[in-house]
Amino acid sequence: MRIKFLLAVFFISVIGFAQSVNDYKAVIVPLKYDFLKSENQYRLATISKGNLTKAGFQAFYANEELPAELNDRCQLLYIDVKKDNGFLVTKLFVELKDCYGTVVYTSEIGKSKEKDYEVAYRESLNMAFISINGLHYKYSGKTATPSGKAGMITAAPVAVAATARPSQPVATPVSTPVADVTDPNLLYAQPTENGFQLIDKTPKVVMKLLKTSRPDSFIAIKDGVQGTLNAKDNQWFFEYYQNDKLVSEKVSVKF
Repeated sequence: MRIKFLLAVFFISVIGFAQSVNDYKAVIVPLKYDFLKSENQYRLATISKGNLTKAGFQAFYANEELPAELNDRCQLLYIDVKKDNGFLVTKLFVELKDCYGTVVYTSEIGKSKEKDYEVAYRESLNMAFISINGLHYKYSGKTATPSGKAGMITAAPVAVAATARPSQPVATPVSTPVADVTDPNLLYAQPTENGFQLIDKTPKVVMKLLKTSRPDSFIAIKDGVQGTLNAKDNQWFFEYYQNDKLVSEKVSVKF
């Protein structure tokens, strides 16, 4: 009886988790996934966008200019395709993440035994999208929760011995600058596992960002130089030390 109860809670949680994708307006598709060597290799970015559109989502490449109604990055999902280890089998699965990199939905694993990489990657990615098509996505009109947990149903905790932990301060939300899309030097933010990478219109990765406890401050790495990217006076600044002097460079970023 206990096992049946836990299974029931599990399936309810999964359903609630999957349904949360309906609270997001569109999906951003990166031009390159981590396991690939070049942008849109094997046309996986193209296949991803096509499958998202087929599943009912609005989909945009990371370097595309978005409509004005999609300027809030936390109302968007960000797709990532992961490669799973497999002997003589290619395995890919899809993750949909919120603006802070929290996974909102993970697809089933698509598999292919084809030896040709291009055929295997395409086949397994298309197979992974079958479960995303099964979500029957339709935008709910609701405002997505930035943590990426909107719509989740949390199971009641099982009674276990609790270990007291010191309370931690809750970060106060801070409004971040709005990008000027007419700026020729505008950089576009693509979510990564630990933060973002900023790309130009080439597209080329210009800077890598690592998340901190504040949404208006990142650890930043550019051309081998490590510093911070901070929001000040409604603008972003890359700050670092050079010859023991603090250097501050204005950066235009669209998240």
